[in-house]
Amino acid sequence: MRPNSTTLSATFHAFFNSEKSSSVLLILCTLLSILVSNSAFGPAYLSFWHEEIAGLSISHWINDGLMAIFFLLIGLELERELYVGELADFKKALLPIVAAAGGMLAPALVHYAFNLHLPSQAGIGIPMATDIAFALGVLAIQGQRVPLSLKIFVVAFAVIDDLGAIVLIALFYTAQVSIYYLAAALLVWALLLTLNRYFRVMSLLPYLIGGAIMWVLLLKSGVHATVTGVLLAFAIPFSSRSEDHASPSHRLEHLLHKPAAFLILPIFALANTGIVIAANWADGLSSPNSLGVMVGLVAGKPAGIVLCCMAAVTLGLCRLPEDLTWRHIAGAGMLGGIGFTMSIFITNLAFEGDADMINGAKMAILLASITAGLLGFLWLRLATTPAPAVPQQA
Repeated sequence: MRPNSTTLSATFHAFFNSEKSSSVLLILCTLLSILVSNSAFGPAYLSFWHEEIAGLSISHWINDGLMAIFFLLIGLELERELYVGELADFKKALLPIVAAAGGMLAPALVHYAFNLHLPSQAGIGIPMATDIAFALGVLAIQGQRVPLSLKIFVVAFAVIDDLGAIVLIALFYTAQVSIYYLAAALLVWALLLTLNRYFRVMSLLPYLIGGAIMWVLLLKSGVHATVTGVLLAFAIPFSSRSEDHASPSHRLEHLLHKPAAFLILPIFALANTGIVIAANWADGLSSPNSLGVMVGLVAGKPAGIVLCCMAAVTLGLCRLPEDLTWRHIAGAGMLGGIGFTMSIFITNLAFEGDADMINGAKMAILLASITAGLLGFLWLRLATTPAPAVPQQA
């Protein structure tokens, strides 16, 4: 047994526990949003999110503002994984990297096949994402039935998946770009990097102020403002002392866990899952975009993850952790099909202004995510045996 690969740090436990708890709240908020949207209060509820405050709609503030904070947390988690976590060792990191690549490419190809040369081709990024909160929520229900290294594997490839989604947003889901505002934002980022690398400024305040300025500049540049979160995360000083929360990066990550899990994502769900279920709702599921999303998430995700991992292991590029089998990887692949938060986020960008297309895509995402979650849960429950308890670090 290799303790380093099978024990979980206190930081990971905090992350895992907050994410699995927030998955329950996300489900409740989603159900509430759908119920209210289809009640007598529906029109008022849906119009509320479009009320303007300081030049932006409430929905815009949530999707561009609050979600930038969520992406900041994702960036901080990715930074930690790269320095001291599962991604710090290239050989250990390669398997989740390969899994994430396959889990993004295969669903994209599936969607592309259904939507080639159609206006809905813009939704190619929708089935590429994995919702960490829900995936970990399903794993949490399994308890000791799944090895700890499977939970680490899922977190690692889901974080890389989110990074891929952020790159996708930056490159393809942007308005017309203003070079001047973009250059100004990058200049602010360079100044923050200088404060970190050369002056070793350890106070969070200048980084947060710089991040706010960078957010405004990116918003005006046409590049989606949520990218600010990831850029800012890598400008904030990080310490290799992963458990003492001494560095600004550790402190900020610790501070953001609960607000992101119990405030930002639930508000996002309330604002973005107001799906109106019309009498002919099933007809929309047969559209090319809906089929591409559903098949991409439910079938494309696990196929891409498993096949790419098998290819990498067969070629000797990496190997499975000792306590994982291909049945575990298949189960993780199924859970990767829970797109939800990121898939809905990309839907809003891909079909901005097209309410019918957005509504149909959200319905497809919801059904596909439920299906993928149930399949992953049943597979891991029936096809695997309980893992022996492993002592955990305090």
